[in-house]
Amino acid sequence: MEKWLLYSEIHRLKQKGFSISNISKKVGLSRNTIYKYLEMNPMEVADWMAATKVRNKKLDPYQDIILNWLREYPDMSSAQVEDWLKERFGKEKIQVGEATVRRFVRDLREKYHIPKVTTPRVYEAIPDPPMGKQLQVDFGEYKAKDQNNQEKHLWFICLVLSNSRYKYVEWLDRPFTTRDALRCHEHAFQMFGGITEEIVYDQDHLISKDENAGDLILTVEFQSYVKERSFRVQLCRKSDPESKGRIENVVGYVKKNFAKNRVFTNLEKWNEQCLHWLERTGNYNVHNTTKKRPVEVFALEKPHLRPISSTINFSNVDTASITRSVRKDNTVRYLSNRYSVPLGTYKQHRDNTVYLEIKNDRLIIRYSPDGQVLAEHKIDSGKGQLIQDRQHTRDRTQGINAYIETISKRFNQQEMALEFLEKIREKYPRYIRDQLQVISKAINKNEQIANQALEYCVSQKLYSANDFFDIVSFLIREKDNKDESMDSILKIKLTNQVDEAVLKARPEERKMDIYMNILRGEVIR
Repeated sequence: MEKWLLYSEIHRLKQKGFSISNISKKVGLSRNTIYKYLEMNPMEVADWMAATKVRNKKLDPYQDIILNWLREYPDMSSAQVEDWLKERFGKEKIQVGEATVRRFVRDLREKYHIPKVTTPRVYEAIPDPPMGKQLQVDFGEYKAKDQNNQEKHLWFICLVLSNSRYKYVEWLDRPFTTRDALRCHEHAFQMFGGITEEIVYDQDHLISKDENAGDLILTVEFQSYVKERSFRVQLCRKSDPESKGRIENVVGYVKKNFAKNRVFTNLEKWNEQCLHWLERTGNYNVHNTTKKRPVEVFALEKPHLRPISSTINFSNVDTASITRSVRKDNTVRYLSNRYSVPLGTYKQHRDNTVYLEIKNDRLIIRYSPDGQVLAEHKIDSGKGQLIQDRQHTRDRTQGINAYIETISKRFNQQEMALEFLEKIREKYPRYIRDQLQVISKAINKNEQIANQALEYCVSQKLYSANDFFDIVSFLIREKDNKDESMDSILKIKLTNQVDEAVLKARPEERKMDIYMNILRGEVIR
């Protein structure tokens, strides 16, 4: 009966001239559902209701509990409903797909009028900045089809003048490096005939390392470029694409209007086609917000741009580097894959930035743009892969015997050390390498004290690297405290300038008989 009432109400509101959006809000159903009701005639509604009555759904046994959840938590997602069902009843019993749960939850919401509660962000219209004030920049990716119907991965950069919406776009058939991006800036400035006061960027790794509460930390190459061109940098907040909505719209516009369904032949022709597209469409068509042609407004904005006297030459583009941070597991992420670097490359509480260089199908990783090569890998076309060089893993070819021999030679009493280490190997056979590493670390702290710790461990039969390390640390602290005490005594002597003989002086000792005579009242002479 409820569906008949909904059907009648929706058709009644439509006949009164209500829009689909308004009908959706009034009856609490999605617009797709409203369209479905409007397209059906009464006979189809009857057949549909009969079909839904006899049709059993996999989640019907859990309807009441799901309904209670939705009523108590109106903002609950279908994904969370699925997780809670599995948590309560077990994964073995809840063997349904995500789409099945999503449809079931959607139908329950529609049937019992439980709209999903959302907290939409409140947006405020921001007036356009003055002419010549601001430029916005962003990057995009697109997978085009070539003449053989094979996917070709392409990358592009967009630059748009915030006032006139005049655009520049350039494409590459490989990921952008910082130098690539700066070279494209120069091409755009040549096309615009000048530069703006400020440029807005996303928090891209090519541009910045950290926002740092407003004190921007920029990459070395980009910082030099900003100083050379003298413009102000504004970074968008993380996860806030709305703060640079103009350029976000341009990226989508380039993908949908220029790149979509276009066949890729070569990069040079693709860029040439894009420039022609900008001329006849991207910068010529009336902009949906300003209701003006960007090319016409640009003619007025161009005189407000700051002219640039010379062009910066970015040669040897292929040698430019992309920056990445080394992860704790000594890998570097690139195009959704992880590439190994030698163990120990990652340093805690230090700058772990490395530079990636792309040459043909090879990924080269360096500490600095022109520094020594840390690692070199063939770029993998898959996703989520770990590409690992066997030389970057822990050296398991070196025998434990040789390792023990090396450690023992660092002690004065090598025979005692060998006995101590062999006992540890017997006690921790699976962790002997880790135990030896801890001992080596302790020796590095203080070799002399490590020898004392060895004697103590053997005498007390403490065959553990951690015990050894703790004893070394304790003896070092004791030594430091003793040294501090001696320093304090010396400081007191220097401050008060007291003669050492005075410090060593002792009072005269009298015999007990003298004190007894005093108590009797006898005079002592």
